[in-house]
Amino acid sequence: MLQSNLGELAALITAICWTLTAVAFEAAGKKVGSLSVNIIRLGIAFALLTIFTFFTRGVGLPIDATGTNWFWLLISGLIGFVIGDLFLFQAYVLIGSRISLLIMSAVPPITAITGFLLMGERISLLGMLGMFITIVGIALVILSRSADEKKVKLAHSAKGLLFAFIGALGQAFGLIFSKLGMGDYNPFAATQIRIIAAFVGFCIVITVGKRWKEIAASFQNRIAIRNIAIGAFFGPFLGVSFSLLAVQYTATGIVSTITSISPILIIPASIMIFKEKVLPKEILGAIISLAGVMLLFI
Repeated sequence: MLQSNLGELAALITAICWTLTAVAFEAAGKKVGSLSVNIIRLGIAFALLTIFTFFTRGVGLPIDATGTNWFWLLISGLIGFVIGDLFLFQAYVLIGSRISLLIMSAVPPITAITGFLLMGERISLLGMLGMFITIVGIALVILSRSADEKKVKLAHSAKGLLFAFIGALGQAFGLIFSKLGMGDYNPFAATQIRIIAAFVGFCIVITVGKRWKEIAASFQNRIAIRNIAIGAFFGPFLGVSFSLLAVQYTATGIVSTITSISPILIIPASIMIFKEKVLPKEILGAIISLAGVMLLFI
């Protein structure tokens, strides 16, 4: 039973990891900035993965990967980690992890549409309905209108929402390229390859932006470094690796559906840790979005 549902179990663990890492990275990003969080968490995650793969595979680095593995996983790392997470982590700072994760509910519809356009995958009428419902759920949260106003307006920072959406695009395309490049290769070693690409990418971004002094100064903030370490453990180390394990053993759509419960899981943390006032319509919006994602892959 456990073996037959390994993919689904891995996806559930991934959803829990995404929730924990989002909370940790939001807290760290508000103290030292999203760029520092990105580069430091990659270094920590790579070290953890190297130790883990050394003891579990007998080799600490992905030297046994094929050229095809390297090609697609490097692209996946650049798109998913660099482009996707660069914008997503800034969205954490601007609009918070709870709203950002809700926007990430758009990842499954984006993935489905991309599969239709690039690989000719079919989308059923029920799937189209699911996409629409997901968008309605997201809109319910990000749009607002007071009793004395007729115009509908954004309830959160437009820049933050845009960054979260770009992050969703990065995650969707990163997942597709991971699926293409991994095959039956070890998911933890595959994550190492993605992190190598991302680390090089962020080094270029930081060098061009002349931000190395800012990165160095971040290490003086012990609370931020602690939160980055926690986020790195549950995110790039456990979360990403379990997500790759999940897509090895079950359909990508099922993985996307299960991991999309993060916007609901994070609500209690947002209330208790960040003291956010969560409106009933925001809880309803998160549930509606999840229902839409589930319909997409029935």
